[in-house]
Amino acid sequence: MKFENMEVWKKASRLSVLIYSELKNLTDYGFKDQITRSGLSIPSNIAEGLDRESIKDKRKFLIYARGSCAELRTQTYIGMEIGYISK
Repeated sequence: MKFENMEVWKKASRLSVLIYSELKNLTDYGFKDQITRSGLSIPSNIAEGLDRESIKDKRKFLIYARGSCAELRTQTYIGMEIGYISK
């Protein structure tokens, strides 16, 4: 199956675009870079995993995507606490 047809990849891609759009004026470049990178790595790892030949490789990259989701959630919680992201 092509990753472009997967709903999870579509949603992750839209989330990444939303993060970039919402934080485009943020001047804390360290935070902005970190959160946009973790958001971007989710659909990227899904795509890379689904394009791999072996089941083991597919699984590995999907696990990476799941880890990036946890990273993004953590950064979102912190961003809300410090007022960068609205609750």
